[in-house]
Amino acid sequence: MSDRLKPGDLAPAFNLPDQSGNQISLSSFRGRKVLVYFYPKADTPGCTTQACALRDVLGEVGSTAVIGISPDPPKRQAAFDAKFSLGFPLLSDVSHTVAESYGVWVERTNYGRTYMGIERSAFLVSEDGTLEQVWYKVRPAATAENLLKALAI
Repeated sequence: MSDRLKPGDLAPAFNLPDQSGNQISLSSFRGRKVLVYFYPKADTPGCTTQACALRDVLGEVGSTAVIGISPDPPKRQAAFDAKFSLGFPLLSDVSHTVAESYGVWVERTNYGRTYMGIERSAFLVSEDGTLEQVWYKVRPAATAENLLKALAI
């Protein structure tokens, strides 16, 4: 696991396929704020709560972009997007390289089983590519709330 990122750090760059197979890079959003959030698995209860809450506040965040990232392949991301009409890029980080660069690919334990996986986290990237806010171990419903509070500053 890499060191934890903090506000003021440069956001790690990425270039990943979205749910439609298009390559999306963080640098293409330069000049506007971007919420980059990591979730463990598409179409699971917590991830659905998180994604739908973000979808529901898209009209309140101005030009701020929202990008979700998980280890799911694009086809699964596309089904998740279609099922819930999310309307923002869902990126596929199958190799978890980007998750590692953000420090969210961690050892997890569930029902006594230990494995490597995504720690649900979110990062607000400023217009210049630095991290404005960092939320590790965020609750699914809190992601949208945190974003709205941060943008009100």
